[in-house]
Amino acid sequence: MGTQIPVWFEVGSLVVLLVILAADVFLAFRRPHIPSTRESAIWIAFYVFLALVFSGLLFAIGDADHASEFLAGWLTEYSLSIDNLFVFLLIMARFSVPRKYQQEILMVGIIIALVLRGIFILLGAQLIEHVSWIFYLFGLFLIYTAVHQAVTDHSDEKDRESRLIAFLRSRLSVTEHFSGAKITTVVAGKRLLTPALVVFIALGTTDLVFALDSIPAIFGITTNPFLVFAANVFALMGLRQLYFLLGDLVEKLVYLKYGIAAILGFIGVKLFLHALHENAVPFINGGHAVEWAPDISTLASLAVIVAAMAIAVGASVIRLRIDARRNLVRETR
Repeated sequence: MGTQIPVWFEVGSLVVLLVILAADVFLAFRRPHIPSTRESAIWIAFYVFLALVFSGLLFAIGDADHASEFLAGWLTEYSLSIDNLFVFLLIMARFSVPRKYQQEILMVGIIIALVLRGIFILLGAQLIEHVSWIFYLFGLFLIYTAVHQAVTDHSDEKDRESRLIAFLRSRLSVTEHFSGAKITTVVAGKRLLTPALVVFIALGTTDLVFALDSIPAIFGITTNPFLVFAANVFALMGLRQLYFLLGDLVEKLVYLKYGIAAILGFIGVKLFLHALHENAVPFINGGHAVEWAPDISTLASLAVIVAAMAIAVGASVIRLRIDARRNLVRETR
């Protein structure tokens, strides 16, 4: 890359993003309610618009490479975050979290996710800088994750979450009732824990697992820590509204997991090819670069990511319509 992103732009962007996030947190806690479909759609459109504006600024201040890397990274993280929604739905259902409190609890979960991903990004950047062969491990891990994503049923995730929640309940004394997002409450003069604490632990554990997948994936798009973190912030900022907009529809998008698996597998292969292209491992090609290994461009990655999600969502919608027609035919008989 020839053009560097100015430090003032990086710092200014992070400050603006944190202010917007703080405002989002304030609104979620100030006025707990169940967002309407219209409200959720408006907020998601607003965050998508912000991401596109940010990409335009990167193009103007940096160059086309920075802008395309951010867009590809943002779309990757956004598509992976959609899969998070299913597990969030499971956790909320397990604890029977009242709908009007779900905004607050989701917001806390998103903040936990940002902190964890920030730590992982810093660690990943250091590994990439000092351990040249780490791309081999990242690539193989993503290919394994892609296969696991394609063959794992959501019921397996449900069983895993049930075991985690059962373990937490057996170790902690909690009340049966929520008090918003508060983790403690007073019952009969005694301060006790609320189920919100266990929900936060479950969400945090889930975020940690997803960070293990998403951070190596975006490092396959760009190794710039600023772009990596910015893509994660933009992907998570609209997650709360997306949760209420899609709701149970996430579970009905039956082919979504294959689209996500395709993205992870593609980036895994890209990382492995990049590692071969920059090879310095002594027992591979004598420690020299493998000349025939192609280096897949960011624009090609962007096209694959968009195509994979479009095909997965489109196929799922077609499947929904076919199933609806079959059900209608059965009912009329």
